[in-house]
Amino acid sequence: MRISAKGRYGLAAAICMAENYSSGEYITVISISEKLGISKIYLEQVFSLLKRGGIVNSVKGAQGGYQLARNPRQLTVYDVLSAVELSLFEPVEETVQSKAPEIEAAMRTAVFDAIDGAVRTALEKITLADLVTEVEKQKADQGFMFFI
Repeated sequence: MRISAKGRYGLAAAICMAENYSSGEYITVISISEKLGISKIYLEQVFSLLKRGGIVNSVKGAQGGYQLARNPRQLTVYDVLSAVELSLFEPVEETVQSKAPEIEAAMRTAVFDAIDGAVRTALEKITLADLVTEVEKQKADQGFMFFI
């Protein structure tokens, strides 16, 4: 499965926001852009989709920015990706329905529906809080130096 740059950036930005969720402060696109090394203009497009998808709230003005709409424990990877990856979770198009409907039904049931269900189930199990925990673990692991 291939997640687009928009999906990967959206997830990275959501994790960044989840790391700072407890402060209650709004985070600017510029600060996330600088922290992650992502184009501000591109990230603004991503945040537009995140806002439309109900993942973030925004406030305009000098003290404005974005904040997660819900607690990171209540937001899953599926929530974020389905807001940003508009084509990833679309139904599969018919392939041979007109000439071989039984093959079409078999492919849909045994392959496409099974894959869609497995992907959705896996992505719904991982919350932004889980990813923040993993980020902290990665930071701790990088702090160790082993010499032989």
